[in-house]
Amino acid sequence: MKKKTKIKFFKIEKLLFLTMICLVLLIAISTVFTKATLSRTNINVEKMKVVISKQESINQSLTMKINELASLTNIQTIAKEYGLNYNNDNILVVKDN
Repeated sequence: MKKKTKIKFFKIEKLLFLTMICLVLLIAISTVFTKATLSRTNINVEKMKVVISKQESINQSLTMKINELASLTNIQTIAKEYGLNYNNDNILVVKDN
C-alpha cells in the first residue's frame, strides 16, 4: 500500500491563499453593490423623466392658455365689456432718429 503524503503549505502560502480568497469575495460583493446602486439610480432617472414629462405637458397647456387670453380678439372683447373703444387718434408712434 502506498502512503499518501500530505502537502505542507508554508505560512506565506497560506497567507497568500487567504488574501486571494478575500479579494475574490470583495470583488464579488462590490460588483453586486455597484449594480444595485446603478439600478436604483436608473429607477430615479425614470421617475424624474415622468415628472418632467408631466411638467412639460402642464407648461404647454399654460402657454396655450396665455396665448388664448392675450389674443387681440379676446382683448377687444374685454375692452368692449368695460366700455373702452379703439381710437387711432390716441395711438402715438415713436420713431428713432
